[in-house]
Amino acid sequence: MSITVFVTRDFEHLSEVGADVVIKKTASVLRQKKEAVLGLATGNSPTGLYKHFARAANEGRLDAGRIRSFNLDEYVGLPGDNVQQRVLHPESYAYFMIQELFGHLQKKFIETRVPYGALIDQKTLIRELKAHPEDWAFRGTDAGKSIVIKAGAKSDYLAWIKKDILDGYARAIKKAGGIDVQIIGVGGRGHVAFHESGIPFAGSSVLLVKLDDNTIANAVADGHFRTKADSPQYAVSMGAQLVYTARTVVLVANGPRKTESVTRSLLMDATPEIPISYGQRYAGQDGELIYIIDRIAAEGLLAAPKELKNRGIVLKNLA
Repeated sequence: MSITVFVTRDFEHLSEVGADVVIKKTASVLRQKKEAVLGLATGNSPTGLYKHFARAANEGRLDAGRIRSFNLDEYVGLPGDNVQQRVLHPESYAYFMIQELFGHLQKKFIETRVPYGALIDQKTLIRELKAHPEDWAFRGTDAGKSIVIKAGAKSDYLAWIKKDILDGYARAIKKAGGIDVQIIGVGGRGHVAFHESGIPFAGSSVLLVKLDDNTIANAVADGHFRTKADSPQYAVSMGAQLVYTARTVVLVANGPRKTESVTRSLLMDATPEIPISYGQRYAGQDGELIYIIDRIAAEGLLAAPKELKNRGIVLKNLA
């Protein structure tokens, strides 16, 4: 098992350490082959890391022109009359990546991809789900659930989503040779991207997810959307099963909201309640799992050094 936990002082220190790890891993890949493939996350946790990464690329420490990237997730149902408006909506993850990373690179990546959620018209999706209940099934034990579209769906629209939007994204990653370095954050309940708590690990390649009503309400309360009607109700997301096929997975997390999930993900057995806990199985199958967390998120782990050692987890306290 290869799990290393770096404990940092604060967000800035976390960003520096995280960027250093990702830069060195990416540079190592580029010494071994022509291109490197990065998996990228959105959210607050990796924003500082991205700034340092862009600076390193602009300084010539690695060649951004030999990198491809695939993002974890994207909303379905962003406001907009067409695909272009939805992709460029300020709350889209495509827009986020332009603001936080892509727009800062002097030399652009070969290719950047975000899941194709903006291609799906939410009203049409809802209508087709209602009209063809035999074509799909919910999977999950909590409020947020994945929608599994069955093979041979009678609805042409749902069949298209399965073939081109979901399976198509997985195929694109496979065609690129798989992800070399995957950056992830963690939700307050231990979810990765929109692989919500309770969604099974098996079969979670690329998911169509019905968002929890609480997630939608929080998006409005936090000012991301004006009303519930404006807020997306669905998302397309890599699932944990696909995330944990990367050659290296780097998890970044900070703050008290992440403490419980981070602790349970390494000190308890893998469970659908904490999707990132499947990183333990990944590491046990020769995957390289690296946690880079601040000392607040690390409180539970710092209190259990013997248990971490017994589990073969290396703790490096840089705080």
